[in-house]
Amino acid sequence: MPPASPPAGSASALFCGCGAPAAGGTIRRTVASIQTKKVKPVILACTMPKSLKKLRSNRAWIERHINDPFVKRSRAEGYRARSAYKLIELDEREHLFSPGMTVVDLGSAPGSWTQVVRERLSDSGGGLRGRIIAMDILPMEPVEGAIFLQGDFREQEVADRLSEILEGGRVDVVISDMAPNLSGVAMVDAGASLLLNELALEFALEHLKPEGVFVTKAFQGSGYSQFIEACKRSFRSVAQRKPEASRGSSAEMYVVARGLKAARQPA
Repeated sequence: MPPASPPAGSASALFCGCGAPAAGGTIRRTVASIQTKKVKPVILACTMPKSLKKLRSNRAWIERHINDPFVKRSRAEGYRARSAYKLIELDEREHLFSPGMTVVDLGSAPGSWTQVVRERLSDSGGGLRGRIIAMDILPMEPVEGAIFLQGDFREQEVADRLSEILEGGRVDVVISDMAPNLSGVAMVDAGASLLLNELALEFALEHLKPEGVFVTKAFQGSGYSQFIEACKRSFRSVAQRKPEASRGSSAEMYVVARGLKAARQPA
């Protein structure tokens, strides 16, 4: 039996783990709150609306997915999702990872990016050199050597667990492939995406070393240019990339920001 739906108008109704949008009434009532960052999005498990079920069962969508070369490669090479190749390409171009680093993967489930980081931090014998902390509200199957923290990284309990792992230290790289479950309502989707970008940026600014790197997915549209400017105010170098594995029809871009302009002192 699926869990009960959140009450109409609640912030928690905005996001759900299955990709389902919030109810129409909730969308209308939460637009203004999102834009002023007064809501706290929560990912919930729920049943998928009929419209999205129909989309997922659409023959054209299924055929495109099955025939996608990156989907085929991910299955053949043991990656949990095709998104692994986006990070692989970004690393090949930007040289993000090297053994000995500490890396935090925000929104890590199902774990494909964590798998890539595990490979990049391996020594010649396959042993892990460095630390990987994967974080997500959703559960994730283990990746050898990686520490997984399930929960909202803004919650104090999760923050305390992270602090214990880091022992007061900072991290070399923060990566985020987080994205909202899209509703199809442009204003809501843009606001939700921007909010996640800002949360990831805030996390990076709090935890990165002075020469650290921040990588995040962002969607072109309302608020995108402002987010890029916010990154430029905080980092010395900001690049925008579109990996080959990112579908041409998608508005997603990947932002790679390096070197904090002004390092924050640990709390």
